[in-house]
Amino acid sequence: MDKRYQVFFSSTYEDLKEERQQVMQALLELDCIPSGMELFPAADDDQWNLIKQVIDDCDYYVVIIGGRYGSVGKGGKSYTQMEYEYAVSKGKPVLAFLHKSPGTIAADKSEESSEGRSKLKAFRELAEKKMCKYWSSPEELGSVVSRSVVKLMKSKPAVGWVRADLVPDETASKEILKLKKQLEDLQHELESTRNAAPPGTSDLAQGDDPLELTFRSTFREVEGGVSRARQKEHQVATTWSEVFSVISPPMIDKASEQQLSGALREHFNKRDRLVDPQALPYGLALSNTDLQKLKLQFRALGLITKDTSQKSLKDTSTYWTLTPYGDSLMTKSNAVRSSRATGEALPSAIGKGGTNEGSE
Repeated sequence: MDKRYQVFFSSTYEDLKEERQQVMQALLELDCIPSGMELFPAADDDQWNLIKQVIDDCDYYVVIIGGRYGSVGKGGKSYTQMEYEYAVSKGKPVLAFLHKSPGTIAADKSEESSEGRSKLKAFRELAEKKMCKYWSSPEELGSVVSRSVVKLMKSKPAVGWVRADLVPDETASKEILKLKKQLEDLQHELESTRNAAPPGTSDLAQGDDPLELTFRSTFREVEGGVSRARQKEHQVATTWSEVFSVISPPMIDKASEQQLSGALREHFNKRDRLVDPQALPYGLALSNTDLQKLKLQFRALGLITKDTSQKSLKDTSTYWTLTPYGDSLMTKSNAVRSSRATGEALPSAIGKGGTNEGSE
């Protein structure tokens, strides 16, 4: 839907007529709606309230600062500065455009009194604390305003205005609300599904069901003065929960199959002392058959999935990551429990039947 943005641009008037014309032209060429209140006398509270209402309705605020401070209100500040400070207080995206060399501005377009020059200097310093640009001629100002407003509209999109005949009628609005509610319900249902075991997994081995893994160690034996490489198989008794608690943390981001196998090797060698530490350099590895079995089972249980993110052409490894359901169970399994908790069982990493209601 096409939108037009309303831009409040503020400045003194008599000394910046040509500059204002350039800014007006730049905003119109961007299909913006220029708004400015400097032509009003702004000498009473009612007029100031009107100015604030116009700023409230605008999407962006632009101030042009030249050589004059401008007419001063009751509080001792110029209306230009009051407008700027009000726009900032309302959170409006603001742009300030300051003359590059105020000292070179003609005398009839500059502040005559020392008090006016002092207030103008303070106002410039205030504007420079926010987003600002500099200009030296009307033509340059128009160009700078055009580029800056385009960039601001991209970085901080506003509400804008649309044609009345493009605004949805009451019937269309009700239908939009209905569809929005349906979308929210579907998203909630999807989120619930993502954090539950897939249907039909209650009969699969999981949780505290027993599991046996085979590790092969390689070591050196010396017979008759000759060193030979030998292999030995180690059968390890465990459960599906224990295995998942070991391999799930590396998959919080993603992990290669070599990393998963290494995590299991380190865990069970530390637990059961499968090989002498001096033999470790010669190798200890989980059998490839068991690794494939673990991947298949945890994938069937809806706990892990293959990572399909882009990788380098030289990287031929296969990576795995947790599903939302797997991440939820991993967190419950590995989170540190409070010492205040008593008599409450820690949830199994992949307890029998998971959390899937109606899967039986």
